[in-house]
Parts: sequence; structure tokens; C-alpha cells
Amino acid sequence: MASAIETKLDEIEETYEQAAAELAAPDVAADPDRLRDLGKRFAELQDVVVPYREYKTLSAQAREARDLAKGEADPEMAAYFHDEAGRLDVRVTELRGRLDAGARPDEGKDLILEIRAGAGGEEAALWAGDLFEMYQRLADRHRWKTDVIASSPSDLGGFKEVSLEVRGADAYGRLKYEAGVHRVQRVPVTESQGRIHTSTATVAVMPEAEEVEVDLRPEDLQIDVYRSSGPGGQSVNTTDSAVRILHKPSGIKIEMQEERSQLQNRDKAMRYLRARLYQVAVDEAHEKEAATRRAQLGTGERSEKIRTYNFREERVTDHRIKYTSHQLQDVLAGGEELDGFADRLLAAERAAQLSADGD
Repeated sequence: MASAIETKLDEIEETYEQAAAELAAPDVAADPDRLRDLGKRFAELQDVVVPYREYKTLSAQAREARDLAKGEADPEMAAYFHDEAGRLDVRVTELRGRLDAGARPDEGKDLILEIRAGAGGEEAALWAGDLFEMYQRLADRHRWKTDVIASSPSDLGGFKEVSLEVRGADAYGRLKYEAGVHRVQRVPVTESQGRIHTSTATVAVMPEAEEVEVDLRPEDLQIDVYRSSGPGGQSVNTTDSAVRILHKPSGIKIEMQEERSQLQNRDKAMRYLRARLYQVAVDEAHEKEAATRRAQLGTGERSEKIRTYNFREERVTDHRIKYTSHQLQDVLAGGEELDGFADRLLAAERAAQLSADGD
């Protein structure tokens, strides 16, 4: 296992011990909300710490068995210790894969998925709508819960931009690979001469942040309320239910009017803002790994892409792993072929990590 991962796991183990100590404190037992939140956090940490401790124990036993095999004069005993080391190594490898994911705290989070029309005008907005539907269908198939938290429809039925909250087991772990520029090559509905056009939409994937992970000070927020508006600007509500939040230090502005209740819009806006700020912090911490939000979104230019969808040839190509599928319709339907891209990207990521471990 890479030393960086072991360092992270050691930190998780230390946090686990601190959480255990807090749970035993009398003041925590007297605070039901804190007890519930801390108990949930403790259980999440335990899912990582227990196999990590088993991993360390088995790794030590495997090393000891190999040493005994080398120093054993009796061939039968040497073979026994050698076989025992091999058996232990199999279990160690299994635990390593599990811990590799567990060392990354964002893997189990819910997420906000942003889709924005890029280059291509109205066709790009229609393409953004197609991607939105693709992810909705994928979520339905996995039984993830989704909620549109902000949208800006285009004139022909697509989206200039749309943000989707996704909640469910392993949702972020699979959807994180969708971040980047998605390029489409097809004949637009607005094209009268049958010519193929190239358009783009950008996707950003942001893990949702808990309140304890992002400190939002009241003095840093400017919160305004106003009446929701529909197409053409007409009012769709007689009360000031829409909410606009400006985070003054970062300049990030969130507007929310999807719900009829001001309280619901405010709650959604705060979750969205926390996710944005958390992503900014993650981007800064991992700048050397090119994990910045700008790298996710790109500029939307046609030349920048992670994936190309060619309708005439019924193919989808992921340029990161040089893989092409000819099941375009299944991908757009959020089917198993879309999962296949995530599986291949995960395998490529793990292979790169193993290669780096060996350097």
C-alpha cells in the first residue's frame, strides 16, 4: 500500500479514537443531536478502521511466515510457511482494495452534479438536457434519489445549466468520473441541410459537505429573498419564496427558486453553497493532481473533451482511457454500458495507483 494511503488511514484511525472518546463523554450523552451525529460518524470511521487493523495484523503475519519459510531447514515446514504467506497475501490484497476506497472520505458522500451548455448555442443546451436525462435514468436504475436544485431552461427544451442533487450508495464513487467536457457530434434539430455539428456541455461533480466541514459565518453571507419567476419573467408565486445567497469572501452566488417554500429554497441554497466551497477547498488541496473545479469544467471549447458521443457512428469514446463503445443508445439511456465506463475508469485509476506505489 502506498505510504500516502497508509498515512491517511493512520489519520482516520486517530480520528476514530477521538470519536470513541467523545462518545464516552457525559456531555455528549446529554445532547441527542450531537450523539446522533457523532454516532453516525463513528460508524463510518469504524467501517474503515476495523479492516485497516486487520490489514496491518495480516500483513505482519504474512511477513513473519515468509521469514520463517526462508529460515526453515525442513522442506515440508518451509512449504507450509510459504503456503501460509500466500494465503495471507490474498486476504491482504482484498483488504487493500477496500481500504484504498475507504481512505478517500468523499467516496460515500452524496453529490451535486452541474451540467452547463458549452460551445454550440441552442444545440449545446439541448445536449445538456440529454446529459441531464442520461444521469436521471442512471440514478433511477441504481435507485439513487435525485432532486433538481437549480435550472435555467433553454427555448427549445434543453438547459443553459441545471444542477442535480444525487443521494445514494456509491453515487459519488461512480459519478465522479463524469466531470469534464462532453462533446457531441450529430445533426441538430435546427439544421435544415443535414450537416453534422459539434457541440459541448460541461459537467462538474461536487461531493456534498456537512456543516462541520465548511464553516459558514453569518457575517460572510448576504441573503436576499424575492418572488420566483417563470418563463418570460412572469411571477409564479405571490410570496417572496426565492432565495439568493452571496458568499462575500469567495464571491460565489447561489440562487434558488425551485421550491414554493422560502425555507426549502434557503436550505437547498445553503447545501449547494457548502458543496461549492468544499469543492474549492478540495481543489486547492489537490491542485498538483489537476483536480480543480476549472479542470472539471474546462472552458467548454470543442477541442477540450473527456468523452465524445458520435450519433452517426453510434459510438461513445472516452479519451482518458482510449475506450470506444458502439452502444450509444444504451449509454444515453443510463444503462449498463454507462456503468462500464465507470468500471474501466476505476480500474485505470487503481492501476495507476499501483504503478505509483511501485516507483
